[in-house]
Amino acid sequence: MNLFEWMGKIISQYWLQFLKGTGNTLLMAIIGTLVGFLIGLAIAMVRTIPVRETDSGFRRAVMRAVNWILSAYVEVVRGTPMMVQALIIHYSLFVVVGMPSLLSAIIIISFNTGAYMAEIVRGGIISIDRGQFEGAHAIGMSHAQTMVHVILPQAIRNIMPSIGNEFVVNIKDSSVLSVIAVTELMFVSKQAGGAYAKFVPAYIICAIVYFILTFTVTRILRYLEKKMDGSSSYTICGSQSDPGAEIHIKREEA
Repeated sequence: MNLFEWMGKIISQYWLQFLKGTGNTLLMAIIGTLVGFLIGLAIAMVRTIPVRETDSGFRRAVMRAVNWILSAYVEVVRGTPMMVQALIIHYSLFVVVGMPSLLSAIIIISFNTGAYMAEIVRGGIISIDRGQFEGAHAIGMSHAQTMVHVILPQAIRNIMPSIGNEFVVNIKDSSVLSVIAVTELMFVSKQAGGAYAKFVPAYIICAIVYFILTFTVTRILRYLEKKMDGSSSYTICGSQSDPGAEIHIKREEA
């Protein structure tokens, strides 16, 4: 049989397993990205808390210690491969308590994504004009209130492309978690290829499915980004009593 015949045979025999693997891949990527974003958001908010000279020595010491721990987490996770993290975390911690591989995989992706998201969110926060921080503090807002009501709505919109990119990366990087026997797309492809000793057709099927997933997700995220931009035209009311003072603006489409 030629390549396409082998691909057809593998699909006909393993389509249900491929469907399950695809579902698990999406599940891990979605939950891992969401939890990782929350971890990164929390870390970024803590690391951007201002430490002033007027603060007590104890508070400054605590903030330095917390910042050091968070920085160490970010640097260590970003500086080591996810496959190595998966092997260490799963076999040293989770096998002992009998945790299922799929749950382990979700925790591993969340743990890994959190480090990258922390820097993405921090970059989005510091990209906002400093005057907005000062203005919010001047009217009595705390750091948390400033973040929630003023800074984060703008920062999250600015980093949406990076968040979407991280989601796409997680879809593809979940393939390395086949090393801990998670029934995801790559694991199923290895099984299907091994059953007939025909790995190339199985991996081509795997690549096609990954491409369909990432292509679809990318288009959905772009649509959401445009929705977040709002209407392409709007009106600035220059006067409450004079309609002639209104300014009509049409934003250039990217």
